[in-house]
Formats: sequence, C-alpha cells, structure tokens
Amino acid sequence: MLLRRILFAPFTLLLGIVLHVRHGLYDSGILKRTRPTVPTIAIGNLALGGTGKTPMLELVLRILNGLAPLATLSRGYGRIGTDVHEVMPDDLATRSGDEPVQVKVKFPSVRVFVGADRVMAVHHIQEQVQGVKAVVMDDALQHRSLDAGMNILLTTWQRPYCDDALVPAGRLRDLRGRASMAQAVVVTKCPALPDAASRQQWRKRLQLREEQHLFFAGIAYEAPRIVRGSEASSSLDADSGGGVVSTTPVLLVTGIADPGPLRDHIKDWFVAVDHVAFPDHHPFRPSDLEAFAARLAKFAPGPKMLITTEKDAVRLLPLLSERPLKDIPVAVIGMRTVILNEPERFADLIHRHVATHQAHR
Repeated sequence: MLLRRILFAPFTLLLGIVLHVRHGLYDSGILKRTRPTVPTIAIGNLALGGTGKTPMLELVLRILNGLAPLATLSRGYGRIGTDVHEVMPDDLATRSGDEPVQVKVKFPSVRVFVGADRVMAVHHIQEQVQGVKAVVMDDALQHRSLDAGMNILLTTWQRPYCDDALVPAGRLRDLRGRASMAQAVVVTKCPALPDAASRQQWRKRLQLREEQHLFFAGIAYEAPRIVRGSEASSSLDADSGGGVVSTTPVLLVTGIADPGPLRDHIKDWFVAVDHVAFPDHHPFRPSDLEAFAARLAKFAPGPKMLITTEKDAVRLLPLLSERPLKDIPVAVIGMRTVILNEPERFADLIHRHVATHQAHR
C-alpha cells in the first residue's frame, strides 16, 4: 500500500489540485449551486463504491414510510443514456440501472427516477410528482451544483476515508476534508457496535465537528428467497439457530464491490458453496451462463441451485430463461442496513429534516 502511494503520488497530487480548485469555485459562489425547494437527502461517500449507499437509501425510505409521495434519484450506473427517466418495475438494467430497478421493485409506491443532471432531475420530479414530500438521492455528494438539504456520508469500518488516499494511490474520489459538509457520518459494515470509548476514538479519527452526528451500521441478511423453481424451496426453511439449513450445493454469483461478508454468510446456510465474483455492476452475458453451467457441473453431483443478490438479479434473471441454466433453481438474498447505535436518533434526524423543511416552504 505504501509503495502504491509513493508511485502514484504525482497523479494523486494533480487530482487533489483539480478538486481544490473545483470546490473553491463552488464555495466562493463563482459556480452556481441550487437548493431545491423540496426536502432533499443526499447519501454518498468519498470512496469508489462499496460503502452501502443503496441499502442506506432503502433504510431512509423505510424510516419515511407513511409519508407520501416520496421519490428517489440516482444516476443509474451502467444504464444507456443520461436523460431523466422514471423507473418502472419491469425496466431492464440497461434502461434504468440495476439498483434503481431494485428499489422500485421493493418500494412500488415510491417514484424512482434516474438522471445525470441532478438539478434538472429534481426540477423534473417536482413537476411530475405533485406534492412530493422528499427526494432521497443516491451518490449525490460530488454533484456540487445541487445543494442538498441533508447530507449523509458513508465510510466503511474496514477502510475509512481517514486512512485512505485519492485515486490512483488509494480509493478516494474526493478530498477527505469534504466530510465536513455532512450532517451525519455513518460507519458501515461494522462487525459489531464498538464501545463508547472506541466510538469517541472514531470521532477523532474522522475529524468530525461536535455538531456532526456519528452512527455505526451493520448488515442484516434476509433468508434466501426462491425466485425460480421450487425443487429446493423446502430446504430453505430457516432454523432459529442460524446454522446450516440446506445440503443443496449452491453457486453464489455476485457483481458487487465487496462480496466477502455475503459469501461468509451464505456458508452459514449451505453445506457446499462455490462462488463466482465479478466487478461491481457487471453486465452479465450469455457467455457467463456457459461458465456458470460448467462450474455447476464440476462443483458437485445431483441437484444444485444458483444464488445471487437483489442487485445482481436485476441484470441476471432476464438471461436465465435461456439454456444452459433454464432448469436451475434460482434464489435471491436481500440485505438491510441496520443502525447499531441510537437508531431512534438517526430516524429522528431524517424526520426532523423533512418536517422542518416542509414547515418553511
């Protein structure tokens, strides 16, 4: 890691200069910023993916459950086009991006939008969704032209931004000092809630101001859910002890940034697990299906099953109706972000932001 930082130091320095100039232009008012009249909540990070933005967005939607209408906005990573588009449950990932489709399927009453220009997209949402109560935005912290009312910054337990460096020496895409813009910072993917002394140490490491809220979040996995085929469904009944509940060999297919925790969790459910990992947002192709079939054939005898994530299922399931995996049972496993320290206070911050903004409109 140290050698990498030394080798790429000149490029990191150049990026740092560019970012300082860019932020300076916005902070001085030379470049315009727009504060929407609708309550906006921006969820993002300083690093290149893998911090859990979509699960956090879903948590915010659950917190705001009962408040309608609600809307979400994201870029729609991997989709074709940059126009503002409202996502439908049957959209393909190529039209809307995998995560927006996932959100629409899980929250059918929420109006889900994608668009590269966040300012234009929020204006479009306000025109299309009369009386919208709030817009929750995924990955909007780097869009300085949009001045969100509330910023939630995510960083992982395993690699917090305070220990990282700008690309290409590290994984940061923005300056560490930009953490000061966040009203709340959430350390995600925590193995457990750290004690009070450790939480204070984290505040110092992250260099948070006294008024900035610090939360710690973990991952809660749902039971695997059969979405095609019923042969293995009887073996997926959860036991209360959380131990192995199925002897069916499974192939875990992932195209997410950090599949390690999920892979470890799956091994608590199944005796035999093989794993094929792709980069985040991997566009699955028919050739991948051939590779999966070959892997399954060699993995173990007898009936087998394929398991994937909710996000990957959006890109993978449309292909699975064709051979060679036409008859293989498929299950999807969902995950939730869980606030480990003072979840009521986190929810109260969300509710108060929306309520206060509405009161002053």
